[in-house]
This record gives sequence, C-alpha cells and structure tokens, in this order.
Amino acid sequence: MKFVIKKNILLDNLLNTSKAISSRNLIPILTGIKFDLKEEGLYLSASDSDISIRTFIKKEDITDIKETGSIVISGKYIVEIIRKLPDADISIEVVDGFNMIVQTTGSEFNLNGIDPNEFPNLDLEDTKNPIVLNPVTFKNIVNQTFFCTSISETRPLLTGINFKLNNDMLEVIATDSYRLARKQIELKDKYENDFNIVIPSKNLVELSRMLDDDKENVYLHIFSNKVLFKYKNIIFLSRLISGTYPVSSNIIPNDFRIDIECNYSDLYDMIDRASLLTSDKDKNTIKLTLKNKELMISSNSPEIGKVEEKVAIDNDGEISISFSSKYMLEAIKSFNSEKVHILMNNDNSPIIVKSDEEISLVQLVLPIKTY
Repeated sequence: MKFVIKKNILLDNLLNTSKAISSRNLIPILTGIKFDLKEEGLYLSASDSDISIRTFIKKEDITDIKETGSIVISGKYIVEIIRKLPDADISIEVVDGFNMIVQTTGSEFNLNGIDPNEFPNLDLEDTKNPIVLNPVTFKNIVNQTFFCTSISETRPLLTGINFKLNNDMLEVIATDSYRLARKQIELKDKYENDFNIVIPSKNLVELSRMLDDDKENVYLHIFSNKVLFKYKNIIFLSRLISGTYPVSSNIIPNDFRIDIECNYSDLYDMIDRASLLTSDKDKNTIKLTLKNKELMISSNSPEIGKVEEKVAIDNDGEISISFSSKYMLEAIKSFNSEKVHILMNNDNSPIIVKSDEEISLVQLVLPIKTY
C-alpha cells in the first residue's frame, strides 16, 4: 500500500472512525484502524463490541494512489501522529509486511501494524427501505432525550433510547425511571414495517457528534439485533439492546389542574439560583410553591442556608411540590422556546414540561416526597 493524501482529509475521517475504538478493549486488533486502499479509494474501519464505523475517502480526494493494499494500525497512535503533522501532503507506505511509514517534509514515523486478515468481517449491508431523517432533526432527537437515560447497567434497557415506528409516526422515549423525555416526529413517508427497538444512548450521542447541519439525510436501516446508519461517506453500525422497553408514553397525563406559563430564561435562572444551596445527598431538591398568583422557587439546606425566588404570574391555582433541580434544569434546557408550560395536578403528580412552540417534545419529572 502506498499513497499520498492531504492531512485535513485523512484526519477528519480518522477522527470519525476512531469513535469505534474502546480504550478498555484487550483484543489488540480491536484497538486498531483498518486501512484498506482500493482503486476506488480508501476505506477506514474500526470496531468494538458496541459499534462499528467505516468511512470512505474517494480516489478524487486522494492526491496520489501508487499501490493498493491493507493494514491495521494502532488507532491511538495514528490519529495523534496525523493530528500533529503540519498541514501538507502526507505520504503513507506499507513495507516489510506490516510496517507503516508515515512521512511528510522533515518528519517520518515507522509504525508496527497488524495483519488485516485478523480484523473482524463487518456486516455493513443495508436494507431496501430505510428511515430517512434530516441530520438536524436527528441531532435534536438525541440531544432532547439522551440525558434522561440511566447510567446504571442494572437495568440495561434504560441505558438506551427507545425508537418506535407506527406508519409515519416516529416516537422516541428515554427514561431512567425518575424522569422521561418523549419526542414525536411525523415522517414524510409511511413505512410498512413498524419497529420497536432500543439503541444504546452513548452510541447515538457519538453518532450525533459526527453530523453536520446540512441537507444530507441520515438513513436508518433496522435489523433484528442491530441498526445501521448511513450519512455522507460514513457507515455507523450499532448493536441493539435486547428486550421490550418497559415504559410507554401512556404514563404522560393529558389533563392538568395547574398550568403555569413561564418565560424560559426567567424560570431556568430561578431554578438555577435556588439549586446553588442544594447538595447531591439531598438529590438537589428544591420546592415550587404557587399561591395568590405568586410562583416561588425555594430551597432549604440545614448545613448551607435557604433561598427564595419569587415572581408574579397570571394563575390563581395553589400547589406545593418538590423536585430535583438538576432534572428540571435539564428538562427545561431541552427546549428552544421563549416560553414553557409547567403542568401539574397535585403535590404528588408527575411534573410535565411542554412548549407551544415545540409540541413534538414532552419532558416529565417525578416529584420528590419531603418529610
């Protein structure tokens, strides 16, 4: 293998591919990136137990292809080497079996590689009828839900995000059993094959970071135990979490006794300031009190002190309810709206956050009982 390529082109694709490399992997071949240079261009592949990524650099973007071939090279080192080389053409050559020489003006690195035949065979075949999403829509889906997933592996299904398709309606739910986010998207086309799958949230976050705010669509190919995403020159394969997601959107109430409309910034800042006097051991608990058309956000910690934030509102209801400030701040932050609605029924009911400007998104936060 021997070719010449511009640094920025190679580095961008290496950075995307390297997201499939796990630092905890003890199998040497899975800590590497496979370079596979063919007549049509360069394929870069990496894989661990969770995800596999392949990027493709077409021959028109390669300065010179002198000899095709394959090698697997340590992902950690090749990325850092390319990152720190000057912005110029880089020459890469494989010699003496599995040694890679990376060369540019004044610099030369000789890296030990691995036989590419040891690299796992990646099944990256797609389906005939993929789900099509705009990248901005896809990133919004992930960014507005992933923070509600659990970080504990005791209930693996809750570490993922539930994607459910029914005709042309895509419903996405994430929960850790203390809060819930639901996003509903009406697709442009109807699909015959409905599905109900759970995708690891950390994999979706990694994928969303690779997407640009452009017009290139993201294509989702659904299989029984995996999901394959195609975007531009990137193929991203993720495993699915087996099992039936234990929560549905039916737990979100439809009718509410209390509806408080608040300015997004004012509400967020009030809760943020009140949270300054809370602690993790108290679950960052703050209280919302509505009485005499006055909304009060307060917190009281015996070790730290107390704070009260008040604002006049046009609502003559009464309620007193406690909740996690961290959870509520993340719920509010997921909206890109000037105003949000806080919806409740009683002191022990779920707290719902909605916006008239983003009807596709609902956030739910469970109250905390205080004694």
